Amino acid sequence: MGPQTSATSRAAWVVVAMLWVVALLNYLDRNIVTAMGEPVKAAFTLGDAQFGLVSSTFMWVYGACSLFAGYAADRFGRRPVIFASLAVWSAATFATGSVLSFEGMLAARAIMGVSEAFYMPAAVALIAEYHRGSTRSRATALHLSGTHAGAICGGLGGLVADEVGWRAAFHIFGAIGVGYALVLVALLPRPPEGSTGAETPRAAAPVPAGGASSGLAARGFLLLLVMSAFDGAALWTLRNWLPEFFRTELGVASRWAGLLGTSAFSAAAFAGMVVASSLSDRWSRTRPRARTLIPGAWYVAAAVAFVVLGATASVPVLVGCVLVAGSARGSLDANLMPAVCTQVSWKYWATGYGLLNFAGTTAGGAMTFAGGWLKDQNVPLSATFQMAGGFVLVAGVCLLVVRPVAAPHRPNAGAP
Repeated sequence: MGPQTSATSRAAWVVVAMLWVVALLNYLDRNIVTAMGEPVKAAFTLGDAQFGLVSSTFMWVYGACSLFAGYAADRFGRRPVIFASLAVWSAATFATGSVLSFEGMLAARAIMGVSEAFYMPAAVALIAEYHRGSTRSRATALHLSGTHAGAICGGLGGLVADEVGWRAAFHIFGAIGVGYALVLVALLPRPPEGSTGAETPRAAAPVPAGGASSGLAARGFLLLLVMSAFDGAALWTLRNWLPEFFRTELGVASRWAGLLGTSAFSAAAFAGMVVASSLSDRWSRTRPRARTLIPGAWYVAAAVAFVVLGATASVPVLVGCVLVAGSARGSLDANLMPAVCTQVSWKYWATGYGLLNFAGTTAGGAMTFAGGWLKDQNVPLSATFQMAGGFVLVAGVCLLVVRPVAAPHRPNAGAP
């Protein structure tokens, strides 16, 4: 390994490490509101459907912006998009602590949805530029483990709110994000020479009619879109309503509901990412379909866990089901961007990931709202979770039938 290659390798892992913190803040800021449901609902006299709308508004806006967020990263450069996204959503988080009405809360969450949508496609595409072949799943998994660390921290929002108040919690986390955005601007390594992560805006080629050479209209990518929609409808609903489920249907204290629900899910997702990324990077050397077969099989098992979750009142069994569901999601997180790289031209990696984000979060927002509406109609969340089990099964089948194609890759790039 020559000096330049060694330096590039070090920079590649420094990028992952620095963006790990951003991923943590990304999910912490979006998840703390679900763990602080009791004080937030009390502050604005909200019903369950209205509180569900707080999460759904974020997700719908996030999903809508994901339609063009990935393209913006491919077009204008991934680093500047990352910087701007972190700064704006952190400011929105800070502002959430100062809202005086339910409508103000919705507006703050909408602004957060706009800004957060731009981060993930830019970040995973930038990491894919640095990590090719045998490190791609592990690098992706390590970065996305930050999202689950953030969700775990967000799950402790009930504890933080008990100590300092829910408004102060938003102020604290928002200020941390703004400060880290300045650190990122100063210290994030430059992308590899000639990569699409360069700061200088580049002319992005328009998607050809039918998306033929981009891969965005290929059967495999369309299956990933369908999978993302069903995955989002199930997994976002589970994550957004788990704390409330433990509080209202099992009688768990508010300060522990987020820990048993959101934090347990995210801890399991982290473990699933570690295992699945290692298996995928090894197996993909001889079986290219490993990127989708591993999470596909995991999702089929998770579908059973969803059904059991809705049928038992045993807290240990419920936590076990949450752990299975979380680990399945982690297996997908580790492999989704590498799977996109097997379907889509490198010029459209961020665009493709943004489209998957759109499908997942839009469906997830709709189902999260539906869960709250059904709860107001006296339909228990356990029934909603069982319904979501069917969605998880469909997502798993989609993953199992996806086949990689010879998508064009950046010159001199390694295999996906």
